[in-house]
Amino acid sequence: MSKDGEAAKEKRGVFARLFGRGASAPTSESPPDGAAAPDEPPKRSWRERLFGGLFRSSQAISKGIAEIFTKRKLDALTLDELEDVLLRADLGVAASARITQAVGAARYEKNIEPEEVRAILAREVERILNSVALPFEIDASKRPFVVLVVGVNGSGKTTTIAKLASKWRGEGKRVVLGAGDTFRAAAVEQLRIWGERLDATVVAGKEGADAAGLAFDAIQTARGQNADILLMDTAGRLQNRVELMAELEKIVRVMKKADLEAPHAVLLVLDATVGQNALTQVDVFGKTAGVTGLVMTKLDGTARGGILVAIAEKYGLPIHFVGVGESADDLEPFAARDFARAIAGLDPEESDPAKNAVETTI
Repeated sequence: MSKDGEAAKEKRGVFARLFGRGASAPTSESPPDGAAAPDEPPKRSWRERLFGGLFRSSQAISKGIAEIFTKRKLDALTLDELEDVLLRADLGVAASARITQAVGAARYEKNIEPEEVRAILAREVERILNSVALPFEIDASKRPFVVLVVGVNGSGKTTTIAKLASKWRGEGKRVVLGAGDTFRAAAVEQLRIWGERLDATVVAGKEGADAAGLAFDAIQTARGQNADILLMDTAGRLQNRVELMAELEKIVRVMKKADLEAPHAVLLVLDATVGQNALTQVDVFGKTAGVTGLVMTKLDGTARGGILVAIAEKYGLPIHFVGVGESADDLEPFAARDFARAIAGLDPEESDPAKNAVETTI
């Protein structure tokens, strides 16, 4: 095998390890003589991956709706049962009440099909999410544009940083990575590998080093290299640990000594599987670090994906990205309509989400 081939194979192995596919991930090498080349499954679109990732959430909601509305008239009891289904899916009290009210409007004591209920659900969820489905914008006048990434342990911060770095390097932007999780050697090593593969400088210190000081150094390094973006990782911390939240405040405070406007964006990475606990995380991290936008990961691992709706309804923070897997292209900009239709279990290609529903104004 040529040196270029060996390098390509090694790169594939690194990316496989980073995104959980293991060393046995398939390669593009030719099969042995006489063996038929395996048919590679067609690559699914992002929308297909999103709908697949939200299947558990949509299945739980759709099953509940079917059990309530099949061959039954709409009355107070069915509406109460619908609200319970939505609450169990973590859509939150306000959103659940709003959707239930929309279903009940002008339909009392009439038959209503489950498909119509799901269409109304999709329409109302889309209305709630439209105002927060905002693209992540980088102000080119701020060099480097400093992005601080925060969240609790295990939410996927470092992997999210790696995916965003890959995306922005692919767009030709110069990226510097700050290994601010100074307590977890694996996080630093992961960023080092990404730095090598993406030709991005990684600013790291010794294990247990002061994270605030490292953040200061990272800004200075990024500025010296005229980088477009600095992605700053932080150690995972539980929102109820006062001393760790105080450390996060210090990181923000020290960043401003290097750049008065830094950080220019603070992304809170949320794990969808934690359900209602995510609301507390948004509240505490918002007060401590000044969160400007959200990234929701692991939507494919939960039946409680409705928590995103509850967060949007309560806090109104921009939702920039959602993730439904471990691969580099499983993190994409958030789209309200796609999410709404996915969680309602509706055909993604249907042109009108409320096609069979009577339009109501709440």
